[in-house]
Amino acid sequence: MAGQGDAGRAGARVPRVELRGISKHFGSGAARVDALKDVSLDIFGGSVVGLLGPSGSGKSTLLNAIACITEPSRGRMRLDGDTVYDNRWLRPDLRRLRLEKIGFIFQFHNLLPFLTALENVRLVLDLAGWPREAARQRAAELLDYLQVGDRGQALPAQLSGGQAQRVAIARALANQPRIILADEPTAALDSERAGIVMDLLRGVARKNDAAVVVVTHDEKIFDRLDEIFYLRDGWLVPPEAAPTPPRLAIASSDMRL
Repeated sequence: MAGQGDAGRAGARVPRVELRGISKHFGSGAARVDALKDVSLDIFGGSVVGLLGPSGSGKSTLLNAIACITEPSRGRMRLDGDTVYDNRWLRPDLRRLRLEKIGFIFQFHNLLPFLTALENVRLVLDLAGWPREAARQRAAELLDYLQVGDRGQALPAQLSGGQAQRVAIARALANQPRIILADEPTAALDSERAGIVMDLLRGVARKNDAAVVVVTHDEKIFDRLDEIFYLRDGWLVPPEAAPTPPRLAIASSDMRL
């Protein structure tokens, strides 16, 4: 595992996501559940990484911790070179951090029901201070690319599940975040549209040097992932203990991406 001073040495790349000993438990005593156990990893810009594992393995908890939505119980976390957690939150402005650096694609979309598809995407840019017309144009371009441009004036209730998912993806990508977190982003999409989404995420990762982390069970996108981490019972599983789906590249808890 890389030492704490590695990122500071001349010429060393700084990971977009750096976790050291991240653990998370819920409850206490006999009711305690350890959702994450001493997870350490680095994820660098330009890569699309998959998180696999059975239900209850800790995938979504890990994703939410990286998103600064779920507070870990202990450990250290750096995002884009900024130490945001060291056994406690160090940033009082987590909302601003998420707005500026993190795009989150929720499994169940989480679109605001009273805003149109275009307005849902544009809202992120408005909050980030984009000029109004530039924000509208950026939102429209993303919706067009994801083949829902003709649904820009529709409310979420008027969208199909697949359309709502693509709007949610456009919203997550709108402000060109350096860290993109996706919870089952292709679950509601057919093979063609799933490929479009993953190609878009790969393109964003390469162009913007962004780190993309995808929780997925969708085998049809495995060939578009650069690496896959496998979790079981809160642990990152070593290669010899993990299943081997196509192109699976497992990393143990102390391996650098």
